[in-house]
Amino acid sequence: MSLSVIVITRDEQQVIKQCLESVSWAEEIVVVDSGSSDDTVKICLSLGASVHVTDWPGFGPQKNRAIDFSTCDWVLSLDADEIVSPELKLEILEAISKGNAEAYSFPRSSSYCGRFMKHSGWWPDRVVRLFRRGSARFSENIVHERLIVNGKIGELDSPLIHFAFSDLEEVLQKIDRYSTAGAIMMAEKGRKATLSGAIFHGFWSFFRTYFLKAGFLDGREGFMLAVSNAEGTYYRYLKRLLLK
Repeated sequence: MSLSVIVITRDEQQVIKQCLESVSWAEEIVVVDSGSSDDTVKICLSLGASVHVTDWPGFGPQKNRAIDFSTCDWVLSLDADEIVSPELKLEILEAISKGNAEAYSFPRSSSYCGRFMKHSGWWPDRVVRLFRRGSARFSENIVHERLIVNGKIGELDSPLIHFAFSDLEEVLQKIDRYSTAGAIMMAEKGRKATLSGAIFHGFWSFFRTYFLKAGFLDGREGFMLAVSNAEGTYYRYLKRLLLK
């Protein structure tokens, strides 16, 4: 069984090299880039990836484009800031050789400002990313997309390594981008927002992350993550309120 790895990119020169090197054993690597202004495309080409430069329709549609560009029997979808551990590589190869399911999930270990989180709703954070060609597509959501699988989903044990936020500046940049996309999605679905609702949902996001998901056990980074989750939620509702 052959494997295609798909990655969507835009200005990812700081992380894309280690991502692609972690899957250099795959038969095919497909990168769909939405107009990087840095050396992302150059780096991907130097590592043997097939690169397709397109516009930006949103996360779900872009990942489906990547699926359509791929040609192998199985597909592994990665984000540019993720790497496949050697242990996960072995499990993936065994899974696709046996083919006992149409797709597989595995835990994802994510870092926040240098700390790999063990609580806060970030672990084990199982994600479905490996699937047989033709058995799955991503939802058309422009953000917070999910893989929709037609068939049985198996489970692997080894983690995918995710360098989610390297520093606070990146946290703030992503809060801004994702809250804007989330507000647009709310508007497209006909959902309204109020100032009181923005405050309530922001507070609830902090409470859930820090207390219900035991973020306090992740030290100062757990508190920082809870605050950034609250900010992202608050700004999403506030931006929806201000959309005409």
